[in-house]
Amino acid sequence: MANQFANYGLGAFVTAGGTPVGVGLDALADAEPDRPAVTCRDVTLSRAELRRRSNRLAHELARRGVGPGDLVTIGLPNDVEFYVAVVAAWKLGATPQPVSARLPRAELDELIKLADSPVVIGLDAGPDREWLPPGFEPAPDDTPLEPATPPSWKAPTSGGSTGRPKIIVAGGAGTVEVITARAGALRIAPDEVFLVTAPLYHNAPFLFSLVALVQGGHVVVMPRFDPADVLAHVARHRVTWLYAVPTLMGRMLRLPADVRAQADLSSVRTLLHVGAPCPEHVKRGWLDWLGPSRVVELYGGTESIAVCMIDGVEWLRRPGSVGKPSHGEVLITDEDGRPLPPGEVGEVWQRPPPGVTTYRYIGATARRRDGWESLGDMGRLDTDGYLYLADRREDMILVGGANVYPAEVEAALEAHPAVGSAAVIGLPDEDLGNTVHAIVQLTSPATDDELREHLGARLAPYKLPRGFERSTTPLRDDAGKIRRSALRSARLGGARLSGPGAGGRATA
Repeated sequence: MANQFANYGLGAFVTAGGTPVGVGLDALADAEPDRPAVTCRDVTLSRAELRRRSNRLAHELARRGVGPGDLVTIGLPNDVEFYVAVVAAWKLGATPQPVSARLPRAELDELIKLADSPVVIGLDAGPDREWLPPGFEPAPDDTPLEPATPPSWKAPTSGGSTGRPKIIVAGGAGTVEVITARAGALRIAPDEVFLVTAPLYHNAPFLFSLVALVQGGHVVVMPRFDPADVLAHVARHRVTWLYAVPTLMGRMLRLPADVRAQADLSSVRTLLHVGAPCPEHVKRGWLDWLGPSRVVELYGGTESIAVCMIDGVEWLRRPGSVGKPSHGEVLITDEDGRPLPPGEVGEVWQRPPPGVTTYRYIGATARRRDGWESLGDMGRLDTDGYLYLADRREDMILVGGANVYPAEVEAALEAHPAVGSAAVIGLPDEDLGNTVHAIVQLTSPATDDELREHLGARLAPYKLPRGFERSTTPLRDDAGKIRRSALRSARLGGARLSGPGAGGRATA
């Protein structure tokens, strides 16, 4: 494959000047006012309607104190209203800071303190801060605003594996040039029809869909993920760019054969997946379904320190790899920081190209060493510099001196036809230090012995779970996220969680 991703960084580069993103979106509305901009359910906003509604909300936010450089906390579900709020913030020179619309009170309060947003949109911020409820209708003042450039174009949040929320402020300003600099590398064209399948408060769907919007595409938003409904959306809207995480990909592969056979994916030019290691059986299933050239995998944290990408053609030559660094550098070290040779698993350290600032934290301190940074992932490089991920440093289980990577065991479990989702954690053991414990959500009956037999054909004996636990609900959310540390803490405290975890591997 030609290195079409050369000199590409998922994080926004710091640049001087450029067209304010609000001005750029208004220019698109001037050029083709009736062209669709955002669709959700049966509601479509044209470019002109997006301009009108975002102007109205921007005037309202300004009256309530929002100005250049502010963060605007947005806690709205997947809908057209979410994009109106983002564009309104941009037009004031402010930075959108998306959070879950179902955020627990304590976490919301902590994030509000970190962001210090003058106005919170979609969530009750309490009596001491301005907030707007979902569906709020501002005054009908849609006059143009003075051009303003946000110092940062996005500020997503992350709980990570520790569960302590932090804000990751992008290093690049809110200009058309910064945002669309990544469009070609992501295969996002001006005529793209982009399908959002995951919650927009996660960085990847937020980032990719806004690249498409600013590039001039049509963003189609699913309120929630449903495997069969994805196929219906693709056919109805002739979707050309499809975002997914491995969990969603696996659910779609498990659809009945007749449903998949009737699906029309001919319009899809690119399926890009990110967010977690992709089990090999899921990857190969999609390569067979769409064709290798149309499937692209990306690895890179929200921090965008370094980025790896690989398409299906190259992946078939190096199964399991997430590609070579195409932006920044990657180094694998042992626990003492010594570089490891190719083939040995260690901690993944990253650094951006010289002079490039990709992010800053609010509420956290980066893990740095000699100019390198780590997001906590484990992996190895081959002799040609291709990266293969293992798991997160804090999730690794030490069993009798041997390392067990939960993602490997989870992938093997989820290859069983009865397993809908799985989470693997370590529990204390006096003899071995830790034992492997599996929590599974089943879609059809399966005994512990059946699961052990299935795993025994795929994993070494020391990696096999000693215990199995059933969950009544999926263990990963619609963005493929799970917080193993929370599951482990709950079991050590005697609780049993039945819902999906949050957090997990940092996403692009």
